[in-house]
Amino acid sequence: MRTAVLFYRLFDVADEINLELVERILSMEKVTSRLKLSRVPPKSIHIENPPVGVELGNERIVFGGSEYEVSFFARIYDLGVISIIMQIFLSPGLCYENFKQFAMNLEQQSEYDQHFLMQLNKLKQTLLPAMIGISIGDYEEDFIVFFFTDWQSHWDPLPLLLREEGPFSDWVRKDTLQHTYSYTPEDFIIITWDSALVYDASGSTELPELLEFANSQLLELRYYDGLLSGEMEKMYSELQRVEKVGSYARLRYYRRIMGRLMQVVTEVTDITERIQNSVKVTEDIYYARIYSAALIIFRTKAWMDSVQRKMALIQQNYSMLSDEIVTARSTWLEIAIVLLITFETILGLLSAFH
Repeated sequence: MRTAVLFYRLFDVADEINLELVERILSMEKVTSRLKLSRVPPKSIHIENPPVGVELGNERIVFGGSEYEVSFFARIYDLGVISIIMQIFLSPGLCYENFKQFAMNLEQQSEYDQHFLMQLNKLKQTLLPAMIGISIGDYEEDFIVFFFTDWQSHWDPLPLLLREEGPFSDWVRKDTLQHTYSYTPEDFIIITWDSALVYDASGSTELPELLEFANSQLLELRYYDGLLSGEMEKMYSELQRVEKVGSYARLRYYRRIMGRLMQVVTEVTDITERIQNSVKVTEDIYYARIYSAALIIFRTKAWMDSVQRKMALIQQNYSMLSDEIVTARSTWLEIAIVLLITFETILGLLSAFH
């Protein structure tokens, strides 16, 4: 990989994608690969079901008034995410002021959005047989990586990461650079919530790929958090509507609501476990620290907590409905027993008179 700006756009397109079928479909026309971190011990970071990568082709597009060579790449995740990466290659001999001007122009550009959607729609059409539970939501994540194979120590990373001219206060500088990591004199990475700057003289793109994986987990948690919010609103609306019907009919509605709630809880529990287990870190190595830092910066834990909190509320309502059904059944059973006793008493009295 040479010096480039990597635009990541991640889309939630399905509940699940069959990666084995994806490989069979794409391999008919393209070369596919599985994500593999070759610069770390195999057992240090274990990816349960590595996403499938495929090259989508090259183009030349006008960006900020200049024409650039652009390469499109996609990575497909089993959790139902498709990541489209647009790589804009920059000349290694480009001066820092040109790099900075390019970053400034990013805030004013929107025409490249159509390129992502075109690539996504073509890929979705191709992979339709491998997609399970196609999503019609509009959940997506975007991320930018400035990738350098040559970096000068006197260059300032802040204008690139913040896409602003500056000057910057000491607090902003300290806050932006707090998540800076380096393993050798010839590499470092700076991570912010929506961008990163990576310098790797060898040209390895494994760190950007690790950040992309963290973003895919964030996207799925956001999707299921929204799904749970929708289910909770639907649940409360139905409960209010049920209160207006008779007590016997109400139990039937309660059982229907409980059935759907149980289905949602089972589905979300399964997916959150898969998200948490999709990457297993067994050693405190450099990559593991970067991955853990990315999850913190992207506020993945906050989204996971939100999902679990809503799950707990749904389960609490499920228990309350279950208790009400049990109570109602006990009441009806007691009434039936009283009626039987009354009926037997009446029969006894009638027999005594005869």
